[in-house]
Amino acid sequence: LPNSNCKKINMDWFDSDYYHILYKHRDYSEARNFIDKIVEYLDLKKGSKILDLACGIGRHSIYLEKIGFDVIGTDKSTNNIKKAKKNENDKLKFIQMEMINDTNRKYDGIFNLFTSFGYVNHDYNLETIKNIERQLKDDGKVIIDFMNTLFVKNNLVIEETKVIDDLIFKIKRKSDGKHIYKEIKFNDQKDYFYQEKVMDLTLNDFENYLKRHNLKIIKTFGDYNLNEFDIENSERLVMVIKKSQP
Repeated sequence: LPNSNCKKINMDWFDSDYYHILYKHRDYSEARNFIDKIVEYLDLKKGSKILDLACGIGRHSIYLEKIGFDVIGTDKSTNNIKKAKKNENDKLKFIQMEMINDTNRKYDGIFNLFTSFGYVNHDYNLETIKNIERQLKDDGKVIIDFMNTLFVKNNLVIEETKVIDDLIFKIKRKSDGKHIYKEIKFNDQKDYFYQEKVMDLTLNDFENYLKRHNLKIIKTFGDYNLNEFDIENSERLVMVIKKSQP
């Protein structure tokens, strides 16, 4: 547990500059390769309308617009959207809002990437799915990219230290069967303590969410190269979703 002089923040972690420092290693080429592959798989036409749901600072949104799409990125973090808005143009807009809020548009594709789901509770998850269904065109497709929680739990690195930009991040991970936790401690003139807490959701959980809102999974992939999903060995759970037929 953190010392009493530590600053503990939950969802505000994602609004923090420190979050982006810790994850600055994320591979842009891998992200672009994934977007190229998934766009080709979905056969999305240039000019299609895309919603990047929980877009962060907009790296996927920016690339989607560059390769020919009309993109809206939304995120609950004021700081993320402020950074993302520096890249806006006629075909790329960013809006600060929760995932459960409606942009009052219809989309050919809705992307929810890099485990941006499952940080609140089941009711919020269901409201998010309802919002996705409401904004999806009848022939549209959804991509939800979540971690494969079984693989994560079986390969959990309990403790590690990372040194990034002269900051020493001490990281601990644990699972309690309902959530997977990552605790991050560091000092930058004072002690900080942040926690990531994501729900331990399985493919079955997502199927149950989706069927309540006229959506179904039509394909699963296990990584960003679109290899088949393997419950034991895949790092990711990438779901391709469409509206169910009446």
